[in-house]
Amino acid sequence: MSLRLLLIGGGHAHLGVLEVLAKRVRTGIDVTLVSAGATQVYSGMLPGHLAGHYTLADCSIPLDPVCDAAKADFVRGRVVKLGLKERVAVTDSGKVLPFDVVSIDVGPAPESNLIPGLQHTLPIRPIDRLVNAWHTLETRFAGTPLAQTVAVIGGGPAGAEVIAALAHRARVANVQLKPSIITGHDGLLPGLPRKAREMMQRRLTALGVRVIEADAAAVAPNAVMIRDAGEFYADVIIAALGAAAAPWPGEAGLKCDERGFIEVNSHLQSVSHPFVFAAGDCASMVGHPYPKSGVYAVRAGPPLAENLLRTLTQRRLISFRPQKRALYLLSAGGQDAVGTWGPLVVEGPRIWRWKDRIDRKFIQRFNPR
Repeated sequence: MSLRLLLIGGGHAHLGVLEVLAKRVRTGIDVTLVSAGATQVYSGMLPGHLAGHYTLADCSIPLDPVCDAAKADFVRGRVVKLGLKERVAVTDSGKVLPFDVVSIDVGPAPESNLIPGLQHTLPIRPIDRLVNAWHTLETRFAGTPLAQTVAVIGGGPAGAEVIAALAHRARVANVQLKPSIITGHDGLLPGLPRKAREMMQRRLTALGVRVIEADAAAVAPNAVMIRDAGEFYADVIIAALGAAAAPWPGEAGLKCDERGFIEVNSHLQSVSHPFVFAAGDCASMVGHPYPKSGVYAVRAGPPLAENLLRTLTQRRLISFRPQKRALYLLSAGGQDAVGTWGPLVVEGPRIWRWKDRIDRKFIQRFNPR
């Protein structure tokens, strides 16, 4: 009887797992990937798509061909329940998926508890929802001569890139848009070098983006309540407030950290259930915390694949140590970018072309078309 490996989620780490499996000769192991979407939109190219530099196909990876290459079955569905005693996962359609070993790479859920009223916002995740909603809004905005106000809540890299992309797209498409970003009291790009923050601030200002360095206290329909400043009106409010954890891993009994992310050891293995593995934004490595970033998820793919196969064949596991620093290349609206590597900061069109080559190479790894 074959052993059953279940991959929950089509995230960056699981793409790496499937890439390894496609190159391995294996016997007696059946692999299934279950994912809510038939394609994986690469988050690193999302701002470029919103800005109009890429089509959606340019930055999407169809999961069916990737699974075919790895001789894995693909199931379309969203896992909503995990039975650890029975070793089954249940999808939103009621489909039951049995496993002997399971790996989870579902990415983060939208943050919904940081600020009251976030149900009135458009979250940046799931990505496909944001993309579809923005395409609809852009069409609507183009049909009116009145200026429309778009506000992003959250001054991190995701929020800065998204508002820059929308401001650039509106300018190119001649859409009357008044873009703003409400960063919080820590300002734009907290945690990055001061020089990088200043570079992005200049670019946002040149694009007509209003930068509000204050905390959002609450959200109402078409309005953000700004602490100590009153109400800020916006036709569309986008929430870019970081990652939250899906509830079902914790509900299943997996040990999670205080924020609900699955706790794993250096083998990317659950600290409470050794037949469960997790990587990417849904996981939290005990003793080696790292940012919720696609860079780390991509790096986790090969060691995760190795440990899944070793667990199924009862061999000693290998360790994964996330790097201490990562390269950040931030789109700045047009074909322009700001890059950081530790204290080193660079900027300009050449940095955007560098980012473009890296991103396209990643897509071509999994989608040769």
